[in-house]
Amino acid sequence: MTQQGERWTTDQVLALAPDASSRTAGSRLGRAGPWSGVGSSDNEGTVWGLCKGSGSRPYQTAVDIAGASGPAYKCGCPSLKVPCKHVIGLLLLWTVGEGAVPGGRAPDWVTQWVAGRRERAERKRTAGASGSAAGPGASEAARRRAEQRAERITGGATELEQRLTDLLRGGLAGADQAGYGLWEETAARMVDAQASGLASRVRELGAVPSSGPGWPVRLLEECALLHLLDQGWLRREQLPDGLAATVRSRVGLTASAAGPPVRDHWLVLAQYDTADARLTTRRTWLYGAETDRAVLLLSYGAAGRAPEPALPVGLTLEAEVSAYPGAGQQRAALGRRFAPPAPAEIRPRGVTTTQAAARYGEALRDDPWLESVPVTLDRVVPVPDGDSWQLADADGDTALPLLPAADNRSGLWLLVALSGGAPLKVFGECGHRGFTPLTAWPIGPGPAVPLR
Repeated sequence: MTQQGERWTTDQVLALAPDASSRTAGSRLGRAGPWSGVGSSDNEGTVWGLCKGSGSRPYQTAVDIAGASGPAYKCGCPSLKVPCKHVIGLLLLWTVGEGAVPGGRAPDWVTQWVAGRRERAERKRTAGASGSAAGPGASEAARRRAEQRAERITGGATELEQRLTDLLRGGLAGADQAGYGLWEETAARMVDAQASGLASRVRELGAVPSSGPGWPVRLLEECALLHLLDQGWLRREQLPDGLAATVRSRVGLTASAAGPPVRDHWLVLAQYDTADARLTTRRTWLYGAETDRAVLLLSYGAAGRAPEPALPVGLTLEAEVSAYPGAGQQRAALGRRFAPPAPAEIRPRGVTTTQAAARYGEALRDDPWLESVPVTLDRVVPVPDGDSWQLADADGDTALPLLPAADNRSGLWLLVALSGGAPLKVFGECGHRGFTPLTAWPIGPGPAVPLR
């Protein structure tokens, strides 16, 4: 951390900001004027400083770059945003190099904070390990609870099958007249049955009627997938182990990451949040340089609060990840980390647009409810296609329709500007509706550019 080349880039720091106003305010603080007592420690993986605020005492601001679950932040300001503008400003100052933030020994208030964090993390890890070795009485109680929940889910799935039958018997054309209330009532019944996955799909079903031209076809497709999931649950004992685990996950049963830890240098491919009125979900895609595989980290936070970890795109982690059970499962849990995140020249191996579509088709055999798969496209060019855009193979005659997020139109223009008509390497999610770009690289040298 004492060398300029090992520090994060400005884009990687700004990617941590929870919103646009934090990026703007943090950028104003990314200069030496408001700061004193700044420094960084290569051994401890920390950055710190004192920022002049509105009060008589400056805010103590610090970042634990080497935190076990990603960067962690401390600031004495009253802001509820994580990270706050002072943390953003400090990290921007740190990106400048030794002249702005020199290496040195961390002050006591920093070392005490870091030691406390890591001690709590170790206690939590130890408690989890001891909890998994609970006695036979606890195991028997857990087994009974699991059986009772499975019975409730079975009752909910059986009721849902009857409602789907009634819907199809009455005809899809009249589904828009029933209103959303009927679907919300059905979803509430699935929540009562502790089948949160079924409830989510029912709510999605309720949004299809009258959603635009061709909605009866889309409704029939969603009904078929929901029926397939119902039948998968009701006949789960007859399914292969991997597919049965996928069905359990899809109906809403949680499982721990039981796969063996895989150590690798993991490149942060993309990270973005989605939110509703109750929950913020963070999706982080990692690529293993040695294993040549992409894995997904999911984390959650209360509405309005950013989840952890916050991992800037383009950094590499030497760490272990463990896979969750399920056929074709891409989700994994981040485990032990062996070094702080650091910039690297790693890029994922790419495929053509034809190979990307085939990869999604193959993945559906293991998980018919899969919306998309992670794919890196090699040598593609964004080109207009009527009112929309597509990614066309620079060396072929095939293309994928481009589906930028409705709230992220700027990502599309950034992708087009980065290309300038030249081929790019683009990572994103490929599904039945097309390709959602998340990160791009120029063909020549250059850093990863987040598109979301």
